[in-house]
Amino acid sequence: MRYDKGHKDETRRHILEVASAKFRESGIAAVGLAGIMSEAGLTNGAFYTHFASKEELVREVLTDALTRREERHKANLENGVAVETVIRDYLSTRHRDHAGTGCPTAALVAEIARHPKATRDAFTDKVSDLVGLMAKQIRQGTPDERRRKAITIYSTMVGALQLSRAVNDRQLSDEILENAVDAALTIANER
Repeated sequence: MRYDKGHKDETRRHILEVASAKFRESGIAAVGLAGIMSEAGLTNGAFYTHFASKEELVREVLTDALTRREERHKANLENGVAVETVIRDYLSTRHRDHAGTGCPTAALVAEIARHPKATRDAFTDKVSDLVGLMAKQIRQGTPDERRRKAITIYSTMVGALQLSRAVNDRQLSDEILENAVDAALTIANER
């Protein structure tokens, strides 16, 4: 059977999107290739037409998802979006409640730490880029001071989002988010 030009690229993109959502919702280790391919409407054998291994898929998902976040940060910079808006959006109940479409760092960071060097290298490069973009949004301080603030803010945001998702007390979860917003804005000197 012959497919239209671009079919393979579209199929690969579809697999990436399905895997990305499933990994963020359930975790990398909990998601098997059979489940990804089934949800994508494809056979298990079709997977190897697009990826050599699950680890390659994980790297591609991370790179793709973090590149998309990076593009949003760049658009924020170009459009003059304040760091306060970024912080409040990230630490929102909407973001907390929709891990499958949210930040891959908050959803997967604990697992990524146990993956091979190539996956961690790809992740590290993207996180470094995101921190650099956030540093550009911070208005006060030298470039080194803004980078230190951005690292602290990003770490606070990721950790608070993870913790807010982990607790089963909705009020405590909301308090974690609200207090993390206050802390991050204080670090950014936005308060």
